[in-house]
Amino acid sequence: MSAGVRLIRNAELTQAVEYAYASVVDAPVRSVWVAGACPLDTDGNTVAIGDYAGQTHQVMRNLVTALRGAGASLTDVVKTTVYVASAEQADLVTAWKVYREYMGEHDVPSTLLGVTVLGYSHQLVEVEAVAVIDRPADAG
Repeated sequence: MSAGVRLIRNAELTQAVEYAYASVVDAPVRSVWVAGACPLDTDGNTVAIGDYAGQTHQVMRNLVTALRGAGASLTDVVKTTVYVASAEQADLVTAWKVYREYMGEHDVPSTLLGVTVLGYSHQLVEVEAVAVIDRPADAG
């Protein structure tokens, strides 16, 4: 985890969740807002049509790439939102399990949402993130 990110787990709230309840970043840091990572390949095609897990893998690979382009990594993330185009909780859980594989021990605050539709044709999953970097911009 980045030295600039401190995850908060409040003992007064249930510990039966797979995320911290809050994250704290002490200034000065560089902030990175990442657009929702989508299940698109480099040609702009939606991958793994109909497959929540497959799309989540692509989304997370794309998120890692977007963060790297900004000089950040998953351990610099302070908050995510996971969008799943489904009214079925099982589909949300499928996407969440893949998301958690990538996040590992870095269990940042996150919101998991079931939504009606996402922006690209056949898109089932999207993940957006906010990260902070406790090193100068030219060190990235």
